[in-house]
Amino acid sequence: MADYHKRREVLLRTLKKRKLPGMLVTDDMNVTYLTGFTGDSTFLLLTPEKALLISDPRYTTQIEEECPDVEATIRSTSNVPMKTAVAEAVRSSKLRSLAFEADHLSTATHAEYAAALEGVELTPTSGIVVEQRAVKDADELAEIRVAIDLAERSFRAVTAALRGDMTEAQAAAEMEYRIRMLGGRGFAFDPIVGVGPRSALPHGRAGETRFEESTFCLFDWGARKTLYRSDITRLVVYGKLPAKIEKIYAIVLEAQRLAIEKIGPGVSTREVDSVARKHIADAGYEKKFGHGLGHGIGIAIHEQPRFSALTDTTLAPGMVVTVEPGIYLPGVGGVRIEDDVLVTAKGAEVLTSLPRDLDACVVSL
Repeated sequence: MADYHKRREVLLRTLKKRKLPGMLVTDDMNVTYLTGFTGDSTFLLLTPEKALLISDPRYTTQIEEECPDVEATIRSTSNVPMKTAVAEAVRSSKLRSLAFEADHLSTATHAEYAAALEGVELTPTSGIVVEQRAVKDADELAEIRVAIDLAERSFRAVTAALRGDMTEAQAAAEMEYRIRMLGGRGFAFDPIVGVGPRSALPHGRAGETRFEESTFCLFDWGARKTLYRSDITRLVVYGKLPAKIEKIYAIVLEAQRLAIEKIGPGVSTREVDSVARKHIADAGYEKKFGHGLGHGIGIAIHEQPRFSALTDTTLAPGMVVTVEPGIYLPGVGGVRIEDDVLVTAKGAEVLTSLPRDLDACVVSL
């Protein structure tokens, strides 16, 4: 079971270093990460003395079940707005200064809270909890491994049962069914299933194109059993592959290998991105790789850190990231290979187990 108390203690130490006596956590995912509460419209007021959830009657029982170690104040939705409940809780805690998540509070809402909390200094912060979430603890890693296993088992089942008259959407539906039958909650995000030329759409959604209309298909999917998610991409081949696709597959596979080899503690995310990007550029496809190399995964499908030319985060043990280089040729097709990778004390561990060699991508319809 996750140690939410320990996570709050880590955050409190960060706040202490910044000389912040307390914090109002308003982002739903951050509240979940710090308390285990999985509902919404609920804030966490955190001080060294206590952790207090501010919610409404819909969640009274849920908070008791999910967060037995956290106090709660349940406001009346008929006559007590959230800002009033927050102000009462802050004054009860005798706080004169309060940090808040500036990334998740609009200017208008900030003005309302500033008026309600007159006399309390509101200090904007950015990314404090998100940065903490980037390094996974043992419980989180275990849940991510389960999510990966669910995704891989569902993929194997679906690709073994593909038919020529099956559509992209039907394949996606079958995959979600398999995930749920295996005990999962469903997809980690809307899956990408692109047959033939549609695989050149980096974020193409499953549609009505049938598998028999081409000889290959790109699958980008993930699963979750609890809160944590997986994210994998594979090309499936069931006929003669166009020469251009075969060529770029080899380039993308080597770019991914070089990037994974580069991953380790103390390494910059920009460096890792650069290794893969340079290999693709040297092969003549620089303009055909238009997205970042990857991102962290966890409660959200896109978390810190991020691999791109615009980021310079230092990797640390416990981070779980995707490595997903790609080349996309409009009208022909695209190749992306994506795996989930754990940063370890000595380097990297690839958590996904689906084979990546092109020969292993071949299936029968």
